[in-house]
Amino acid sequence: MSVSELDDIMAHIISAGDGLLEISNDCLRKIIRTEPISDVYHVEQTPFARGKFAAVRKVRHLATGIEYAAKFIRKRRRAQDTSREIGHEVAVLLQCSRSPRVVKLHEVFDTRTEVALILELAAGGELQGVLDTEECLPEVTARRTMQQILEGLADLHKRNIAHLDLKPQNLLLTSNYPSQDAEVKLCDFGISRVIKPGVEVREILGTPDYVAPEILSYEPISLATDIWSVGVLAYVLLTGYSPFGADTKQETYLNISQCELTFPPELFSDVSTSARDFIRHTLVLDPRRRPTASECLEHPWLNSKLPISTIPLSYEINLQIEAEEDTCDTITNNTVENIKSNHTTTVNGYSYAEDKVQPLTPVSQRKSATCLSCAQCGATCCHSTHNVTKSVITVDRGILC
Repeated sequence: MSVSELDDIMAHIISAGDGLLEISNDCLRKIIRTEPISDVYHVEQTPFARGKFAAVRKVRHLATGIEYAAKFIRKRRRAQDTSREIGHEVAVLLQCSRSPRVVKLHEVFDTRTEVALILELAAGGELQGVLDTEECLPEVTARRTMQQILEGLADLHKRNIAHLDLKPQNLLLTSNYPSQDAEVKLCDFGISRVIKPGVEVREILGTPDYVAPEILSYEPISLATDIWSVGVLAYVLLTGYSPFGADTKQETYLNISQCELTFPPELFSDVSTSARDFIRHTLVLDPRRRPTASECLEHPWLNSKLPISTIPLSYEINLQIEAEEDTCDTITNNTVENIKSNHTTTVNGYSYAEDKVQPLTPVSQRKSATCLSCAQCGATCCHSTHNVTKSVITVDRGILC
């Protein structure tokens, strides 16, 4: 696709009131190919990633020999047409096509039952794969990784797009770890949403350990919702632990809603004060008090060229809001209805089991979980489980949502 063709298509992308992008039918016909994909690519039959409604296979272009990742997405889910959701993901990829930190969309094929997105193949695989073997990253590597994640997120946010599913499974590496040349690219925009001024988007979606408290409270989603996930990611990359993870989703949600954030010495003895300060600034209950992606990049932990041990703490965020306590609004009933105990405490009118709430759970002991209810999956979605012994998070794969 030429630059002029891309610019013409992007000019015809509009934002609907529900946070989805839409492309006109005329433009879609220019993008989507309808001939059999096997006429153009050799498709490996065994997926290297699979979910409830999609599968990712390696494909090789017959004419050039170049390899790509093909994401095959079902056009109907639970008897509902999902053309708008697929079109939204295509539109987001097109809008971010000039960002070096977002996976590139090459072309799109339409079949009777599926749509295949032909995507850039990241040779290093998912960041999750690194964490499965390494548990956590050296701080200097974690810092570089977070810089690149935030660069990609800043590109998204400039276009008013909230990713809403930032996690290691949705971060790709261009070369194998621990190569110094490895670059991070964001992928999977299936549950992303456009945030428009004056339009409120409220949905229950995301991945349990990384979801922001305003989503659990069914409050409006904003670009700041991603910043909460950034803080969780930083914590996970530095320690190998989820800051809010517990044995059940309900207990995890409680920890999130109360911002039960701790920095145990056994996990943070080798982590700089500046890194902990960065996490504190991002994991703030009030989304208006969180820094923007660009402000995160200005934090001394990420911005300083000094050795990590000598980085000063001199970071302030100038947010024009009234001072008020960081409190979380009422949690939706379906997130807590299964918590039962003889020893409980009450928060926002709900009773919780104090002795079951565990702010930190070793990642090697994490259980598989279902994803949150979302427009992609429905309330009863349950993705394939993963038998990973050392994993930051063994839950659903957002790329296959």
